[in-house]
Amino acid sequence: MKATQFAEYGGPEVLRLVEVTEPHAGPGQVRIAVRAAGVNGIDWKIRAGFMREIIPLSLPAGTGIDAAGVIDEIGAGVTGVAVGDPVFGSGAQTYAEHAVLSSWAALPSGLSFEEAAGFPTPIETAIRIINQVGIKPGQTLLVSGASGGVGSAVIQVARERGIDVIGTAGASNQDYVRSLGAVPTSYGDGLVGRVRAIAPVDAALDIAGSGVIPQLIELTGDPARVLSIADFSAPSRGAQVSTDTLDMAGALAEAARLFTEGAFHLPVDQAFRLEDAARAHAVSQAGHVAGRVIITV
Repeated sequence: MKATQFAEYGGPEVLRLVEVTEPHAGPGQVRIAVRAAGVNGIDWKIRAGFMREIIPLSLPAGTGIDAAGVIDEIGAGVTGVAVGDPVFGSGAQTYAEHAVLSSWAALPSGLSFEEAAGFPTPIETAIRIINQVGIKPGQTLLVSGASGGVGSAVIQVARERGIDVIGTAGASNQDYVRSLGAVPTSYGDGLVGRVRAIAPVDAALDIAGSGVIPQLIELTGDPARVLSIADFSAPSRGAQVSTDTLDMAGALAEAARLFTEGAFHLPVDQAFRLEDAARAHAVSQAGHVAGRVIITV
């Protein structure tokens, strides 16, 4: 089968479309014929070698963890699904014609494979970090880097819980952030003053890792009420970092429920074919995406 791999760490240009042996579902897993794969920041960070000490790889290696498609193989012990069922979920080496998923949910009626492929990592991350930072209904949450996949998911999950959201984004993405239910503002110099002019902030999430931890602490007045998923220096200032997936299966079920109720969507900003995975990584790495970057198979 065809799959995207990299034989060395480096820029997007190290990605190659190659022929590999098909994977098979192990116990507790399903294999899908991939229709679309989500592009996440962790994908290009691994490819670039930024995570080599945390996630050691034997090269050449595949890439991608999120996907949507049709089940074509079921591992031992798996119940509740059948070959031919459409699903979306999380696994490994999903930039490929076939991929094995370790967590999945049934594809809700009306949800495309392309949009669903962008759901898993953002929805799990959003639920996890909202819970971890301790924000409550009726309070105000600041999201730094609000227009990407995780930021988009955070806004919608928070709003569904009755949390007010202020989100930073570039000028071209502020209408998008507003459409999700947040009050948009720009990032950069003067952030503290701009946010204070909108509302007092009870907690803040750093999605982009753009060096704003001191400003977020100033706005919340408490380092423990600031959490980053991208700035690993945050704990040196008393803020939190969150990296470990806790409940992917539960998050996928929640995404399906919210989508069915009309309370959650992650629009596809740009889609690329499997052979153009390098371009997809370059777009994701550059930032300024409104929604999700995905790969179609």
